[in-house]
Amino acid sequence: MFDSYWMPFTANRQFKHSPKTLTTAKGIYYQSSDGKKILDGISGLWCCNLGHARPEIADAVNKQILNLDYATAFQVGNEPAFKLANKLVELSNTSSATNHLKNVFFCNSGSEAVDTALKIALAYHKANGEPQRTILIGREKGYHGVGFGGMSVGGLENNKKQFLPLLSNVDHLPHLLDIEKNSFSKGMPKFGLDKLEYLEILVQKHGADKIAAVIVEPFSGSAGVIIPPLGYLEKLREITRKHGILLIFDEVISGFGRVGNLFAAQRWNVQPDMITMAKGLTNGVIPMGAVMIANYIHHKLMHGDQKYIELFHGYTYSGHPVASAAALACLDIYQKENLFTKAIELENYWQEQLHSLKDLPNVIDIRNIGLAGAIEFKPPHQDLSTLYAYNIFTNCFNNGLLVRHTGDIIALSPPLVINKSEIDLLISILKQALIFQACNIVD
Repeated sequence: MFDSYWMPFTANRQFKHSPKTLTTAKGIYYQSSDGKKILDGISGLWCCNLGHARPEIADAVNKQILNLDYATAFQVGNEPAFKLANKLVELSNTSSATNHLKNVFFCNSGSEAVDTALKIALAYHKANGEPQRTILIGREKGYHGVGFGGMSVGGLENNKKQFLPLLSNVDHLPHLLDIEKNSFSKGMPKFGLDKLEYLEILVQKHGADKIAAVIVEPFSGSAGVIIPPLGYLEKLREITRKHGILLIFDEVISGFGRVGNLFAAQRWNVQPDMITMAKGLTNGVIPMGAVMIANYIHHKLMHGDQKYIELFHGYTYSGHPVASAAALACLDIYQKENLFTKAIELENYWQEQLHSLKDLPNVIDIRNIGLAGAIEFKPPHQDLSTLYAYNIFTNCFNNGLLVRHTGDIIALSPPLVINKSEIDLLISILKQALIFQACNIVD
């Protein structure tokens, strides 16, 4: 059964030795192939914020398939895509941090959203009379998908080393993980703002007039919930604006209520020039990504003879009518159930429960923001690196909890519809797994 499918970001031989498969999902639970009920501690993969099997989404998708299952977005439009773009702009207009984002470009994933945003940045500067602005700056430990653009600006070295060389017009800010100074911080840590001084060094190195854009995640999800220090995002906006550099927020993970508000930009009142999104946009039901773009960027590219294409970019499934219908249904649920504020309402409870694991063996850091969190370990033996967290992941799964393991980190991002008793259950299963692994060290 397992021979043909080459699984992504998976040690395939390890998986086939001890396969874990899911068969059904409802609410915040999966069911495994052996009949176990599995609490979804990672919202599928940071995407199923509304829980699973929402009939409102299924009904919207079914209706759209029977009405208009596909339409090209090249020179032809479809109503759900226009409605969705207008709805995203409407929701963004409620905050001064995002009320300048007036246009939406649709794609199919976070990876495509990032590559789209990078291309728009380059096209904008060229249209603005500064074609020499071609340098793109990411951040160490950042994750921006697996396209060549996203890998290049990303800062996770394991994602790159098999595929070198990547784009050469890229540089990186230092990462923000500082366990020595910020271990067990609750919310945004105190230390690390000085790391932004390196951006001025990069400006001197490349020349301010050569840098097109800086792209960062408001918090780094895939690297293990690395949270910027107090004032970092505001200072980053100040420096980029001073030098005419576009600021792109990759909100594929942080968007749609994960930290409260539609976007993290709104929670922290920082105004990026573009926001990338995916995952929670459709609750993971149908692949879809998007970029929201500032009106001044869009306006600059709308000059010239109107019969000519303004941006030579797009995808077969851009603005897919069925994906758009799913997203519209999701946005309706987010609003009706006040889920854009749920993470803030539960944040303190989530924080205290997660940090209750602080004194367990081999735990060297716990980080949290909104309804996201991570536990980092220092395995007692070097040869247990990555295996230690994998064993915890396996123990959790066997006892009814799905978590995300990456390196020596367990990451968590439960659905926004979780309640306090379910958080208690999640922490209880996780605690038992941590204790079991510490007491049963095997390599």
